[in-house]
Amino acid sequence: MSVSLSKGQSVSLDKAAGGGSLTVVRMGLGWQAAPRRGLFGMRRREIDLDASAVLYAGGSLADVVFFQHLVSNDGSVRHTGDNLVGGSGGEDDESIMVDLHRVPKKITQIVFTVNSYNGQSFQEVQRAHCRLVDEIKGQELARYTLDGGGAHTGQVMAKVYRDANDGWQMAAIGVPAQGRTFQDMLPVIEQSL
Repeated sequence: MSVSLSKGQSVSLDKAAGGGSLTVVRMGLGWQAAPRRGLFGMRRREIDLDASAVLYAGGSLADVVFFQHLVSNDGSVRHTGDNLVGGSGGEDDESIMVDLHRVPKKITQIVFTVNSYNGQSFQEVQRAHCRLVDEIKGQELARYTLDGGGAHTGQVMAKVYRDANDGWQMAAIGVPAQGRTFQDMLPVIEQSL
């Protein structure tokens, strides 16, 4: 059963998985371009959103997975590839796989971001979501839906982090930012740690 999260809410991933131990989770990002009125009626413009996973050891940046670095240095986090247009008709347009058992103990948080590489604002995006899926069972665990638009070009969507018992939690963040890449958004990302 999936948990729909609102900005600021969190959920234990072990509980969302029905008490079982999670091994591999997938962060899926989906979006569509909002229809725009043109000379010949309504049409959609292509929008290139990029998903990134920023790995932190405590409060220090340790690694990142994004379209130019598809696999973390330790191999535990893997981006499945860059989608340049979105709205593929499937559930997710970009995905990042996280093998929770292989994530080094020093990594305490993995922050998922999305940014508009071509600088289009989120006013031009609709039906954007970030969801976490138990990849082994194919079960959606949690979903955060981006409501509204906004003049921003990036969003700190969600994070997974270790709890006091070395389990994993997911928190919906939903903080807008400006940036064409995760690097541009680092000051905002670090406020969410």
